[in-house]
Amino acid sequence: MDALKKEEIYTIDDIYALPEGERAELIDGKIYYMAPPNTKHQRLVHFFDREIGNYIQSRNGECEVFPAPFAVFLNENDRNYVEPDLSVICDKNKITDKGCNGAPDWIIEIVSPSSRQMDYYKKLFKYRTAGVREYWVADPEREFVTIYNFERDTMEEYSFDEDIPVGIYEGFSLKIEHKIEQNL
Repeated sequence: MDALKKEEIYTIDDIYALPEGERAELIDGKIYYMAPPNTKHQRLVHFFDREIGNYIQSRNGECEVFPAPFAVFLNENDRNYVEPDLSVICDKNKITDKGCNGAPDWIIEIVSPSSRQMDYYKKLFKYRTAGVREYWVADPEREFVTIYNFERDTMEEYSFDEDIPVGIYEGFSLKIEHKIEQNL
């Protein structure tokens, strides 16, 4: 009897070997399968992508916004691969044909009942240690955004109807519009 069975360690090669259409993330060699996003989730992703992209473009900014699915290789090993709902990357040298090598500057995750523990705990730790500057967890059920500003070592919560300041862009804030809320 093998009472102490060793847990298998997976790599990025295992992610790429998944059947067509199946999505998963890899954290410290463990695979986490992803459920398809719902309509609320997609509306929020679209809102953030549009608003942040327009802000960057209007200021001729260097950063780029990438909505999921977009591969982020957090570390230099082959045991960490994530697909944040939104990645804002300011260092063009990190962007390749396969995705982002290293930590994006800003990551937004839209939490769902199946991803709650992953977004608030596992990814929080991974993103912080990988060098992400700012991490947002948008929760459509609670209508709150939790902001972790790792450069300032702060955590704040905002409701969807408040102006939500963006730490990496001074003077930029987002407010999840009432019409978006109604559709959530």
